[in-house]
Amino acid sequence: MQLTKHHGLGNDFLVALVDELPNDAAAFARRVCDRRRGVGADGLMFGLPSDDSDVTMVLFNSDGSRPEMSGNGIRCLAQAVARRDGIFDGDISIITDGGLRLVSVSRGRHDDEIMARVDMGAVGAGPGVEPSLALDQAATADLGNPHLVVLVDDPAAVDLSVDGPALEQVYPDGMNVEFIAKAAGKNDTLDLVVWERGAGITEACGTGACAAATRANEWGLVGDRVTVQMPGGDVVVEVGERAHLNGPAEWIATIEVADG
Repeated sequence: MQLTKHHGLGNDFLVALVDELPNDAAAFARRVCDRRRGVGADGLMFGLPSDDSDVTMVLFNSDGSRPEMSGNGIRCLAQAVARRDGIFDGDISIITDGGLRLVSVSRGRHDDEIMARVDMGAVGAGPGVEPSLALDQAATADLGNPHLVVLVDDPAAVDLSVDGPALEQVYPDGMNVEFIAKAAGKNDTLDLVVWERGAGITEACGTGACAAATRANEWGLVGDRVTVQMPGGDVVVEVGERAHLNGPAEWIATIEVADG
C-alpha cells in the first residue's frame, strides 16, 4: 500500500488514498504509526471514494482509536488529494465523521507545502464541565470531536503528561484538553498546548485551536480573528457561526508498506 506522510505544524499523519479499508484497519494504523517499529505518525487517514464529495476521510489515532475529526489531519488529506489530482488552487470537499467539510487550498511557500482554509463547522457546546474539576475557568466544546478548554496563567508551565490524561479521563469517552492563555503583548492571540485523546502530547491541534479561539472569544479575551500559537507553529481561526481554520500542510515523503 502506498502512504504519503504529511504534517500540519508538526502534527503528523500518514495518508492512504484507497478504494476500500484494509482488513483490521485499526491494527494497521497502530503498526504503521508506531515511531519505533513502523513509519511513525500521530494518526493514519484513509481517503475513500465518495459519490457526494471528492473524498471520504476515515481517521485513526496512533493507538487505533477513531477520532471524529482533525483540523490538522484534514489539511494533510486535502494536500494528498491535491497532489494526486494536480490541484494547486481550488476547493476540495471531504466527508468526515463530523459532516461535510470544504477545504480551500492554495500554493504554499514551496512546492511541498499548501495553505488551507477549512470550514470546520459550528462549534457545539460539548457535555459541560464536570463539577468535580477544580478549574478557575474552563468550558467544553464540540467540533465533531470533544474538547475541554482550560484557561491557565502559563500553558508552558503545564505538565501535559500528568494534567492532560487526568482531565481527559474524567470523561467516559475521553477529551482533547487544551490549556490556553492570552499571549503577552499581542492582541487577538492565544498560546495553546494540547493533550489529544488517542495520541497524547502533540505539537498542534486544529480542532483544539478552533475550540480555544471560540471559547476565548466568548470570555472576552480575543476578537473574531484569532492567531493561535502552538509549539508546532501558528494557525488563524475565524470565529463565527461556523469556525474557519487557516494553516499549512506539508508533504514529507511517499512510502510503500505491506498492508497485511
